[in-house]
Amino acid sequence: MTQSLTQSAIVWPQDYLPGTTDNFASNEIIVAGLTAHDIWAQLNDTRLWPTYYSNAQDIRFHDGSGPLLSASARFRFTTFGFPVEAQVCEYVPPVEGQAARIAWYGWVEGDAQSRLDVIHAWLFEDLPGNRVRILTQESQTGVPAQQLASAVPNPMINAHQEWIVGLATAARNARAKE
Repeated sequence: MTQSLTQSAIVWPQDYLPGTTDNFASNEIIVAGLTAHDIWAQLNDTRLWPTYYSNAQDIRFHDGSGPLLSASARFRFTTFGFPVEAQVCEYVPPVEGQAARIAWYGWVEGDAQSRLDVIHAWLFEDLPGNRVRILTQESQTGVPAQQLASAVPNPMINAHQEWIVGLATAARNARAKE
């Protein structure tokens, strides 16, 4: 079997390039026995988030869409105690031979000390050997981002690890029920 030596990457808007913002977090796992479709189903349906990720609550859609994510969907949720407004800015469902992608621009309203702006991006990629790659990265600007970046242990890394492991576990549980 020939395996590709390259992996897909997150596509970043210029203002959110990792290393140029106040905070950046990256988490990735590769698991066997699941597909990008399996993982997509768990993230795309926002009703499921609180069942496998303890840091997402009060998810609501502003534009009459939802609970499924979709291109340009406007929603809000609470995470890290922040009421985050969000809009989907990338939405590429799984297709054979291509990485699935979801990203949203999120913001927390406030003054110069409390304003937070983020791009949170996800990539799900089927790999040879019945494996799937789950990657999530978030790039942030603002004083709250600076505070998160200096915290040890890093709350973003820890929370996003919970989220991606929870995604994989939820997908495995859903597959077992089929």
